Amino acid sequence: MKKSQLFLSVVMLPLDFLVIILAGLSAYALRFNLDYLPVVFQVPWDKYLPSVLVTATVWIVLFLFSGLYAFDQSRKLRQQLKRVLIGCSLGFVVITIYIFFIREVFSSRFIILSAWLLAILYMSILRLIMSLIRQSLYKQGIAVSRIVMIGDSKTTEVLIREFASNKALGYQVVKRFAGFGNDEAEQLEKLLITNDINEVIQSDPNLSKAEVLRLYDFADEHHLTFRYAADLLDAKVLRVEVTELAGVPMVEVKKTSLDGWGRVVKRIFDICISACLIVLTSPLMIAAALMIKLDSRGPVFFAKLDDGSPLYRVGQAGKLFRYFKFRTMRPGTDSLRYSELAKFNLRSDSPLTKIKDDPRVTRVGKFMRRFSIDELSEFFLVFIGSMSLVGPRPHLPEEVAKYQIHHKKVLTIKPGITGLAQVSGRSDLSFEDETRLDAYYIENWSLWLDLIILLRTPMAIFKTRKAE
Repeated sequence: MKKSQLFLSVVMLPLDFLVIILAGLSAYALRFNLDYLPVVFQVPWDKYLPSVLVTATVWIVLFLFSGLYAFDQSRKLRQQLKRVLIGCSLGFVVITIYIFFIREVFSSRFIILSAWLLAILYMSILRLIMSLIRQSLYKQGIAVSRIVMIGDSKTTEVLIREFASNKALGYQVVKRFAGFGNDEAEQLEKLLITNDINEVIQSDPNLSKAEVLRLYDFADEHHLTFRYAADLLDAKVLRVEVTELAGVPMVEVKKTSLDGWGRVVKRIFDICISACLIVLTSPLMIAAALMIKLDSRGPVFFAKLDDGSPLYRVGQAGKLFRYFKFRTMRPGTDSLRYSELAKFNLRSDSPLTKIKDDPRVTRVGKFMRRFSIDELSEFFLVFIGSMSLVGPRPHLPEEVAKYQIHHKKVLTIKPGITGLAQVSGRSDLSFEDETRLDAYYIENWSLWLDLIILLRTPMAIFKTRKAE
């Protein structure tokens, strides 16, 4: 999902919160400013306003559970209005039940009924306005999903014509292929370099099974959303969602639950926890910096390669990000892993390089690696959004270049400081085992799983392992 689309969806939650408050205030104003309605029960303003804020918060939680904020670009306005009616009515029922047991503030039935109706009205108007804004942006080519169509069928023609004539749908066809063989895969790979493509749609159910699976693997490898015109895929497809585009049933393959609100919740969690950890570990990081300077000559942080170029790691969707950590080796020795130290590589059968009893490591560096103190600086990378607290470990570009297709699944999400693979064996696991554990995490993510992994991380740090 594009960041612009994510923003348009996320912004609805705070706007709804304000709209619900506005509905409550409007109901209060109507009740006590209409001359033909005699005031029987006086509702003090200093008690009413906090009640409105609490009610708005409860309603937002109910809306979340009722699916009002589900990320679905193709959902029609009438579907959104239907969910508004259901969500507000559910909130109304909760308030009614509350009043039945505790009758304190909301003594006026008029306020309750009018606030319910006004909330429905205001939220419907808000969605109409946002829908018009979204359609206007789409017509200008902003926040649209750029897609590649695969198929030579009538359905393909219908979809292409509909996307071209109705730009308000928010889809722009960049390229069309009749099938998907090796030649088409090479062409599409070149196209990805110069075009910001978001998804591929297999619109021809008559493609061969080999073509469909090749297309699915390609989309998975290059982190593209994959949809197909209703047909069955192999058991490889575990997470699917059926939607409708231009009257055609479409099935979208979900790469991970870490999309939509999962992505938002994880990011908020990362910011809050990393900020706390930066403060808590700052004395240890200062001490580490002093120990590095006293132990050996060179910079405090390892942020540049031997030739002076910036150090990068591969992040989400294969994008590079600037990386740094506390220096644990003698300066100018990083590249030795690929020359005279290559024979000591514990992972010669994988894309990674791990040296046992690494002679490049300083005395302080060995201690820091043993307890992962050198990685404390990664909290800053989490805070700015390059990494996450939990996820697959970030690897070097030259290592990722050696990945096989199924290894690239770990690039679906942001890399993490710790992960399921790290708390299950750290560097003692084979690369294939690490990849399988990371793939399981990606497909089964939950905030609870993140908490479990974080709690298990300190125990994993003190566990003896082969390479430090």
